[in-house]
Amino acid sequence: MASAKIKEYLDRQGVKYVSISHSPAYTSQEVAASAHIPGKTLAKTVMVIADGKMIMAVLPGTRRVDLDRLKVALQAQQIALAQEAEFKSLFPDCEIGAMPPFGNLYNVPVVADSALTEDTEIVFNAGSHRELIRLAYKDFERLVKPTIAKFA
Repeated sequence: MASAKIKEYLDRQGVKYVSISHSPAYTSQEVAASAHIPGKTLAKTVMVIADGKMIMAVLPGTRRVDLDRLKVALQAQQIALAQEAEFKSLFPDCEIGAMPPFGNLYNVPVVADSALTEDTEIVFNAGSHRELIRLAYKDFERLVKPTIAKFA
């Protein structure tokens, strides 16, 4: 089941979205195949720690985070992938690894890869490994106000 927090937020903001149910899947490519969508249209979240601060990086599901590029984009001295134990308590209503890219709802800054801006829609995990949400990219950008950078 999707996080009620994300759906309630989108409803309050008057955002039009589509909820997509699929069989349980855990990697971005499994999710895309299960939901019958191209892997490049699925946005995934990767948690990193930059200079001791938790950051949510959002990028196309077919790409990987380039930590060196992200470090430069964030103007950080140190950066590393976060371990589940370091961030799972920040997202109490989400399954680990299925957090929606709405860090603003969890007091976590968001940086989005510039490749996401090329699409009119964004599709992402809705807090579970069984449901996605599809909405206009412009609505995502307006609500989340992510830092945009090229790091994937």
